[in-house]
Amino acid sequence: MANRIPHWMDGAVRAGTSGRTSPVFNPASGKQSGEVDLASASEVAAAVASAKAAFKAWRSASLSKRSAVLFAFRQLLLDGADELAQIITAEHGKVLADAHGEIARGLENVEFACGVPQLLKGGFSEQAATGVDVYSIRQPLGVVAGITPFNFPAMVPLWMCANAIACGNAFVLKPSEKDPSAALWLARKWRQAGLPDGVFTVVQGDKQAVDALLTDPDVKAVSFVGSTPIAGYIYETATRHGKRVQALGGAKNHMVVLPDADIDLAADAAVSAAYGAAGERCMAVAVAVAVGDAGDRLVDAIAARLPELKVGDGAEPDTDMGPLITAEHRDRVASYIAAGERSGARVVVDGRTADVPAEGFFLGTTLLDHVRPDMSVWHDEIFGPVLSVVRADTYEDALDLINAHEYANGTAIFTRDGGAARQFQFDVEVGMVGINVPIPVPVAYYSFGGWKASLFGDMHMYGPEGINFYTRGKVVTSRWPDPATSTVDLGFPRTR
Repeated sequence: MANRIPHWMDGAVRAGTSGRTSPVFNPASGKQSGEVDLASASEVAAAVASAKAAFKAWRSASLSKRSAVLFAFRQLLLDGADELAQIITAEHGKVLADAHGEIARGLENVEFACGVPQLLKGGFSEQAATGVDVYSIRQPLGVVAGITPFNFPAMVPLWMCANAIACGNAFVLKPSEKDPSAALWLARKWRQAGLPDGVFTVVQGDKQAVDALLTDPDVKAVSFVGSTPIAGYIYETATRHGKRVQALGGAKNHMVVLPDADIDLAADAAVSAAYGAAGERCMAVAVAVAVGDAGDRLVDAIAARLPELKVGDGAEPDTDMGPLITAEHRDRVASYIAAGERSGARVVVDGRTADVPAEGFFLGTTLLDHVRPDMSVWHDEIFGPVLSVVRADTYEDALDLINAHEYANGTAIFTRDGGAARQFQFDVEVGMVGINVPIPVPVAYYSFGGWKASLFGDMHMYGPEGINFYTRGKVVTSRWPDPATSTVDLGFPRTR
């Protein structure tokens, strides 16, 4: 019997009533490991109503109370990291070390949110006018929702819920139906930490649940991470229904390697960033742009490293790269390799013929050279273990290539030239930049987000912009006059 994976409402698991379910697989074995309930619109409405009721008390909780819950949750997350990593690996397939890395980056966001008393401080101006003081405060929105992807089933929810809850909101999470169990683990830890029932809710589901959240009038804001087409749909639908939205879309991250770069360092970075988590990262390096005579040296160095990587079950301690999330996605990634080959790219290392386990959704590492901008392997987000190398004659050619792409999530440059690096961060039209750092995911006290088709909405995720997203500003003008001097004044207020 497959394990049944339910919802979480009012502080307890809740079996679905829609009659609809979806299978959950272990990607390393290819076998079904669970069956997740899929919520109906009425179930989503009930979950939002529960969250709305819980919000009334939680927004009144003191900042010290909220901070205490967050500190307790942080400790539970730290203590249970091994268990959570095993859950992630069993349903996503990434290796345990990568699952632990995901948890660690999520933990940073919880630690940032623990400082909510400082983060929600407003401003005060005494005597803005005679006897008048003006001050600003930030207040929570109400019920907010997070719609999260399969590739980071713990980290991305923690990007959202830690700040949302710290700010006094009630949070409804709709995780990916492909790996839904991590969300329930988080829910249990929130309850153990002392979070009141209903403040953190998990609604399992598919598009029907998403649409219900996007149109529910009691959901005030929606956070999303996923592909660009879906991000656009989320943004358009939710804003049309009056909601605040931050929707992070796709990526095609380029790593520029200048001729003066340390090629061994650059090759190590490219392999780590391109093939970690089987390339299923929105910050994965998908394109290496080799400038001048760096090309042959870089390709040779990367190709020499790939046979050393062991592809297999992510739960095994000596595995470097696990499977892809589904058989369908594996086949889609393989089709891009074939398309690149037909278009004239040179297949230096072919993941389709790699020695990988026969069971499960495995594909080996692939390295394509002499990729051109007219090829689908350059333009499309493949989201798999495929690294394309594009040759550029000059720094300016490399820059133009990156800036021409519709996606602008992350990028990196490898060089020993500080002036070139500084010029690159000035010139490049991308939201997150690494200098000799291949995966420039910001620490939690900054904010995460790309530009152009990689972001829909005005605010990036987590960090200071996350606090602003989950609150709205209010300015109070205060005066305590002497009743004896009160008069009627029909003029517009002036400061003086």
